[in-house]
Amino acid sequence: MAMVSGVVPAREEGSMLMSMVRSYGKSARAVERRYGLFMHIAVLMLALMTLARPAWAETTKPVKLVVLGDSLSAGLGLPAQEAFPAKLQKALQAKGIEVEMTNAGVSGDTSSGGRDRLDWSVPDGTDGVIVELGANDAMRGIDPDLTRAALTDIVQRLKARKIAVMLCGMLAPPNFGADYGARFNSIYPDLAKQFDVPLYPFFLDGVAADARLNQADGIHPTAEGVDIVVGKMLPTVEAFIGTINEHPR
Repeated sequence: MAMVSGVVPAREEGSMLMSMVRSYGKSARAVERRYGLFMHIAVLMLALMTLARPAWAETTKPVKLVVLGDSLSAGLGLPAQEAFPAKLQKALQAKGIEVEMTNAGVSGDTSSGGRDRLDWSVPDGTDGVIVELGANDAMRGIDPDLTRAALTDIVQRLKARKIAVMLCGMLAPPNFGADYGARFNSIYPDLAKQFDVPLYPFFLDGVAADARLNQADGIHPTAEGVDIVVGKMLPTVEAFIGTINEHPR
């Protein structure tokens, strides 16, 4: 039957509709098959990603660290970004370790001074404290028994608050004699053993007495000197943070 004025006869129209339905039906089934395959692959990829990245990696919070110290950590003579805590944080972040670092260094502070300000220098919620104190004690010839007592109190009070502690050791200058040096230098390894806390034996290892790495006073590291301190101490700090992350926070 012929078309009149663009109108399709009912019989031919029905035939065309059936053809279109069959055609779209085949396409729909094909799309459905392809979509199903895509979803299957997506599920497999998600499963593999989950295996490769454990769930705790998504939920681990940055470790909150405080460096409790004197001018060596305060960064005397250096811009704030060149101080030891800032550079340590940057080095850790470069290795994918997220930390929130607080510089609680006070120039001129002794171990007793650090103990006296401990509560407000280390706020609640702190996960770990790196204790860098004692250099001024040694330079002033303070009785090593007083230094030992102050550091002991610091460690005990932090541990009582469930805050992890890492000690940075100091060495006495030779001008006070061998007996003073022996009494002072033994403080840090003794406390590390007594309280089972990690110890970095000498904070200024590789820097002390090297004029190229110290400022004009011969005591405080330059920015390059701080880089060396951070580089040498980094493995100990990484292990320290690892022990913190082993426990729920």
